[in-house]
Amino acid sequence: MYAQLVETGAKRLKTKEEMSPEERDFQEKVDAETKIEPKNWMPEGYRKTLIRQISQHAHSEVVGMLPEGNWVTRTPTLKRKLQLMAKIQDEAGHGLYLYSAMETLGADRDEEIEKLHQGKAKYSSIFNYPTLNWADMGAVGWLVDGAAIVNQVVLQRTSYGPYSRAMIRICKEESFHQRQGYQILLDMMREGTEEQKAMVQDAINRLWWPALMMFGPHDDESPNSQQSMAWKIKRKSNDELRQMFIDQTVPQLEFLGCTAPDPDLKWNEETGHYDFGEINWQEFYDVLKGNGPCNRERIKTRKNAIDEGAWVREAAVAYAEKQKQRAQAA
Repeated sequence: MYAQLVETGAKRLKTKEEMSPEERDFQEKVDAETKIEPKNWMPEGYRKTLIRQISQHAHSEVVGMLPEGNWVTRTPTLKRKLQLMAKIQDEAGHGLYLYSAMETLGADRDEEIEKLHQGKAKYSSIFNYPTLNWADMGAVGWLVDGAAIVNQVVLQRTSYGPYSRAMIRICKEESFHQRQGYQILLDMMREGTEEQKAMVQDAINRLWWPALMMFGPHDDESPNSQQSMAWKIKRKSNDELRQMFIDQTVPQLEFLGCTAPDPDLKWNEETGHYDFGEINWQEFYDVLKGNGPCNRERIKTRKNAIDEGAWVREAAVAYAEKQKQRAQAA
């Protein structure tokens, strides 16, 4: 998931008796699958939770462009360059959709971005890992966008209307990214040299576990999940989503002719799902705290882009103002 460990501010769920009349009405709407819109009354905890989750999701889309941007000038073919540039543009658009949805809750985009730059706001842990070779671009598209899709398809039914509608637009584009990433790996495995095939396996070995971490910790270790589920911000638990991802990804992995770096990964006839090994959660928490391989590099690059791109934003504002003046004079 692109949003992890989102604080809800709730220590436990309130009973209906403990709720105010406004809270009861709100919860009844949510339970009846009625979308909550910006004009509707909502608990302050719900609003703040959504701001944290949507902003973190938006930050992840924007920061997620950085490792891809490193490869634009190094793609093996012009076709791949065009695909990568299109993907980067898509991610920028996803960030804009999400920041716009966040602003309907009364949040300020510039303030939330400044929190990111100051290290006060999180983004997905997956983007703090390096992309060392072209196979990594394939693995990122297949595994990272694949994990995102598993979560985001469910978020199309999230209770907050603007967030739900943003996810519907985003999911249509994410599926292309996953297929393109998988095709990169498939081409390398079918037509590549032995060295290139080894690069594919190496990329999978390095990104497999971080991709599973994207869904967040076990729900019994995630105190915020219960409240988010009650508000229907989340529709499925972290563990359910992770299992869905593994079940759909392992057959694709086998078709590639590759293996996962997990000796415990095997099909369980009784459950109808794949069993898998224990995730290194200490690594996950270390990365979220800012101690991942690329945390500092990602934020530094992001801040530099903002500073160095100031003239572009100023020019765009000046152009828009000029167009407005011309329209008024006509």
